[in-house]
Amino acid sequence: METVVVIVGAGPAGLATSVCLNKHSIPNVILEKEDIYASLWKKRSYDRLKLHLAKSFCQLPFMPHGPEVPTFMPKNLFIDYLDAYVTRFQINPRYNRTVKLSTFNMSNNTWRVEAENTTTGETEVYWSKFVVVATGENGDQYIPAVEGITTFPGEIVHSSVYKSGHNFSGKNVLVVGGGNSGMEISYDLNNHDANTAVLIRTPRHVLTKEEAYLGMWLLKYLPVKVVDILVMMMAKTRLFMYGDPSKYGLLRPKQGPFATKFLTGRTPVIDVGAVQEIREGKIQVINGGIGSIEGKTLTFENGLKQDFDAIVFATGYKSSVCNWLKNYEYVMKDDGFPKNPMPKHWKGENNVYCAGFSKKGIAGAAQDAMSVAQDIKSILETDRY
Repeated sequence: METVVVIVGAGPAGLATSVCLNKHSIPNVILEKEDIYASLWKKRSYDRLKLHLAKSFCQLPFMPHGPEVPTFMPKNLFIDYLDAYVTRFQINPRYNRTVKLSTFNMSNNTWRVEAENTTTGETEVYWSKFVVVATGENGDQYIPAVEGITTFPGEIVHSSVYKSGHNFSGKNVLVVGGGNSGMEISYDLNNHDANTAVLIRTPRHVLTKEEAYLGMWLLKYLPVKVVDILVMMMAKTRLFMYGDPSKYGLLRPKQGPFATKFLTGRTPVIDVGAVQEIREGKIQVINGGIGSIEGKTLTFENGLKQDFDAIVFATGYKSSVCNWLKNYEYVMKDDGFPKNPMPKHWKGENNVYCAGFSKKGIAGAAQDAMSVAQDIKSILETDRY
């Protein structure tokens, strides 16, 4: 099949890119390996998930949220929004298409994309002038290699398949990872009467939703350094009332919350209630990493030994782009993330782009989609004359 643009991935970035291209009347095809769009939201998110950023930072091009939508949306409302987006703009991804190989033909400056139709088992070939990688930052689940992990007799799950703490009641559960998912899952487990511990290797800023919202809004007008000072002043006022979180194992980075985000990609943790339960001793904090596992006994890098019935790895994802994109060096580094610095991270060589890899969530994906579509439009217009 021939088309102008092949988009790989039907998450928010892929959907938005298709809509932006359609606005310019540029033919495109979305290839999605799952049987549904936005599979991360619809299949791989826990029940109590709530968007941590305000709705103004969680909308796609040409369709803002209405005034009736709460500032901070639960995932079901956001999924409803995505459903309405797909319906309104009549987006029709090709599902059950796993891209196996994508190569650039220098002789005619076209891309050849091979996709397996997992429903029929057939290999489909697509030819296009442009390719957009929209598989996003959350490609394949990542569980770190730990010595002795195969000896653990209990349940081991990744946060992408965790739904609720209902089945963990009364069990000793370790959550590995102190980011937003790890802290929220810890809170959920504790609320379902699990004996919960959270393992935090890297210092993280913990903000309220209001502090994060203010910071995101101020970043439109002020330098990062100034925003960090103002947000940390708010946070210090709160900490003065409730006590220094470092006493409970919640250590903070040296840089401010938004400088840390831009330098490392680590988002501030938006507290949903876990911090108070940590203060009250309901959730145990363990700093560092896991040294080894022997049966139910985990030995940590700090020397602590403790038995657990289950482990939830909230350790994030790894990009899968380099597995199928030949000559990925046109747009990506070896780790599957953009090689070019912001703000042109989305543009590669030889007409390959990426969308949704800015580490700025939905807002970043939306901006990438508009930038990619505009660039493709400019190239096509230049080629005509």
